[in-house]
Amino acid sequence: MPQTTMPTRRKALQFLAGIPMLPIGTSATASLLATACGGGGSDATFASASFTSMAAPTLANAAAMATTTVGSTLNVKLSDDSVQSYTLAYQPFFITGDMVSDGKGGKLLAGGYVDINNQPIVDKTVAGAERQFFSDAPDGTSLLTVPNAKVDGVKGKPVFAVVQFEYTTWAQDGKTDMYGKLPSPIAVLTLDQDQSTGKLSLVKYHNVDTSKVHGLWITCGASLSPWGTHLSSEEYEPDAFSIASNTMFQAYSQNLYGDAAKANPYHYGHMPEVTVNPDGTGSIKKHYCMGRISHELVQVMPDQRTALMGDDATNSAYFVFVADKEKDLSSGTLYAAKVGAGFSIDPAAASAAPLTWIKLGSATSAEIEQLANTLKPTDIMNVQSKDPGDATFTKIVANGKTEWIKINPGMDKAAAFLETHRYAAFKGASMGFTKMEGTTVNAKDKIAYSALQNCEKSMVAGDATNVPGNGVSIPKQLKAGAVMALNLKGGQKDTAGNAINSEWMPVDTKALLAGEDIAADALGNTGNPNKICNPDNLKFSEKMRTLFIGEDSGQHVNNFLWAYNVDTKQLSRVMSIPAGGESTGLHAVDEINGWTYIMSNFQHAGDWGGIHNVVKTTLDPLIKANYKNKAGAAVGYLTGSLKQPALAKA
Repeated sequence: MPQTTMPTRRKALQFLAGIPMLPIGTSATASLLATACGGGGSDATFASASFTSMAAPTLANAAAMATTTVGSTLNVKLSDDSVQSYTLAYQPFFITGDMVSDGKGGKLLAGGYVDINNQPIVDKTVAGAERQFFSDAPDGTSLLTVPNAKVDGVKGKPVFAVVQFEYTTWAQDGKTDMYGKLPSPIAVLTLDQDQSTGKLSLVKYHNVDTSKVHGLWITCGASLSPWGTHLSSEEYEPDAFSIASNTMFQAYSQNLYGDAAKANPYHYGHMPEVTVNPDGTGSIKKHYCMGRISHELVQVMPDQRTALMGDDATNSAYFVFVADKEKDLSSGTLYAAKVGAGFSIDPAAASAAPLTWIKLGSATSAEIEQLANTLKPTDIMNVQSKDPGDATFTKIVANGKTEWIKINPGMDKAAAFLETHRYAAFKGASMGFTKMEGTTVNAKDKIAYSALQNCEKSMVAGDATNVPGNGVSIPKQLKAGAVMALNLKGGQKDTAGNAINSEWMPVDTKALLAGEDIAADALGNTGNPNKICNPDNLKFSEKMRTLFIGEDSGQHVNNFLWAYNVDTKQLSRVMSIPAGGESTGLHAVDEINGWTYIMSNFQHAGDWGGIHNVVKTTLDPLIKANYKNKAGAAVGYLTGSLKQPALAKA
């Protein structure tokens, strides 16, 4: 293969080759996303990116199964057909439970839990070893910059990451289940970006005060808004009608307020938004007007008004919120989709199923918060678990249960925004999806993507939770799940014939990728390890034309992070998560100060299920040694080191 690089490029490559580890991307002289100097003085620009696919780790290398393992390569093709290759690796900022700098000379516990007064919540389950609770489940992460940012200790340029912590799995005794019993923390990380390498180093950790929004409930996936704020989530909204028997919510209230009866279920299940300040602190507000659903990974479209929302529940639906103003989610209109004929999870299906939109209501966040503060569930509607034999009641299926409901007079708005699942079912929306997780957008092609972690229960014809005629019906379950593609268009009307004020409404849905259920293989996988399985986090890189997919799988022994190029249709395994863990915190960042990043976390390593019987004995001591006796989990990002100089195509 002939060497064709000219001195200008060679100089840039020598610079790169001297860097032992750098984020995906290069300096401005040879950036993945910017111009690279070419032969003869012409400009060779970024053309495309592709990832090689790593092999799934096996017990022959047990150590690789017990940690984050990256064996893939990023190949960057330039417009002159030259290629630069980068060996990928994983770099954590911290493991939860580490002591990190608060930027004031003190230390904070990474992922540590605090109550409504910002005081540590203490785990007392092991006598004599009391300690502050900390999370083993970091999730949604946003990497961003702030104008005029200035933080002491930053030598390069300040970059910020907002990280939320979904839950903690167990107390330190290993016996007390803590899921949903602690108020989710959320933190702003100040990162020092080295301008010669792009490396990010943690300088400051700031706990966001969530007391003014009543604390946070099970924060899962997240996204970065087009205006640079962190859009959080609160999934599995607590059922207000059965709250008296909900011991998990009572424990949450006790840990948050010191009072098992004080927390109000209507304050949870909303969409929080975090704004980062120039000094590395942050503030938070909740948007009560976006529907009280099992929020996960909201995606705001390029119009800065239209939000497609994941709804991680049984009997979930496509929900869209259209804000009244750009960059302001505090007022707008909420819609739920009706799925037309032809729905399929088979990527080979000939056509997409059409979507029409039911208007549920319009409101401001302030007015819905006021309703949440003052109303009891029985003020809004009458809910019966058995047929009352009264024609004024409507039979619905919501949250996996058949119910009969009647909306009280004058309470439609309260029902739409505080009892959104029940009200959407009442209005005829297609409440048939099972665990609809992350959403993201391919802006160039005007296509949104939505993850269905599992296609079972309410999606399967004949199941007790499947609603006949709602459009979401498949002949048999696919536990391994699928990723759906939704075309986005303007000029749409709701089912009442009123114009929808958005150019980014989903108009149909079709399967893009699907997993495959298999009989357990020799390692224990019950999902084909060479296909996606139980997709969860989704993020799209416009520059790389790549859809990144993080798994939350009970069918893969190791969960994976995948890269799918929407042009070449190439699916590549990029990273393997510690066995028993979940791939979370995904964020693909095309450019920050000339550098490209892929953020990635994981949760609950060594959380064993039946599929781990083959590997558990071998891996358990390794994971305990790596991650604080399985109490810790990583927050970090993928890095890349130059593998070879750019060579022209032979």
